[in-house]
Amino acid sequence: MITVFGSANMDLVAYVEKAPELGETVSGRSFRTICGGKGANQAIASARAGGDVRFVGAVGDDGFGRELREALDRSGVDTAGLRTVEGPSGIAHIVVQDGGANSIIVVPGANGAVTERDAAGLTGDALLLQLELPMPAVVAAARGFPGLVVLTPAPAVPLPRELLDAVGLLLPNEHEAAAITGLTTPGEALEALLTLVPEVVVTIGADGAIYGSRDGSRLRVPGRKVDAIDTTAAGDTFAGAFAVARTEGRPARECLEFATAAAALSVQRPGASTSMPARAEIDAEVG
Repeated sequence: MITVFGSANMDLVAYVEKAPELGETVSGRSFRTICGGKGANQAIASARAGGDVRFVGAVGDDGFGRELREALDRSGVDTAGLRTVEGPSGIAHIVVQDGGANSIIVVPGANGAVTERDAAGLTGDALLLQLELPMPAVVAAARGFPGLVVLTPAPAVPLPRELLDAVGLLLPNEHEAAAITGLTTPGEALEALLTLVPEVVVTIGADGAIYGSRDGSRLRVPGRKVDAIDTTAAGDTFAGAFAVARTEGRPARECLEFATAAAALSVQRPGASTSMPARAEIDAEVG
């Protein structure tokens, strides 16, 4: 069982040739509303990759909240732990430019209502955490979980020692790794992060991912050459697929290859949760 304790947002996505500078207005090519949020994304990615997944978080009592719950349910995620609270759901305003690069503004909404009480009694083989919920709730979830705690440190904020002490595996991208360590070379950042947690995976976009553990293991898996059209949630897809492979007992290299294949498939499609591949697709891509 994979438990995801995290955010659920409605993504408001505008597609443009080039993102506007401050004070600039540009014409968009298209607009979509897509169910997202780093927590919901990781839950859906895990479920589609073949995992048994439970999601814990909060949505508002608005139309977006109903859509978010329905999207999780359709993907086979257990939403018994998803509360509905008074007020608006979280949203993310996303601008995607040609080539897939994006910029994102997140407004927490109902996610801000998640507390330490929601974190009590979480169980499973792995817990996926991100940082779009209030930090006290994230810390409580990590400290109370009996299995492997996997943290995606996004958005990048200072990480409390009590949180790091409870994390088994840290999964930043190269920019988040640099923000935490001050080191811009992914390999150097990985070594620094291993002084904080037992295992680290640093994703490096089209260049793949690197892995290290305190037992001395070091691995690198190259990226897959694809034509990316939208990189939104590629990291969440990687995290969800990695958790599935890990809970299936696969060795680290196979986990990395499985997750890299899932992420490569996702960037070839628009949107966050809508881009995430099914298990059969990932298996076929891995070969």
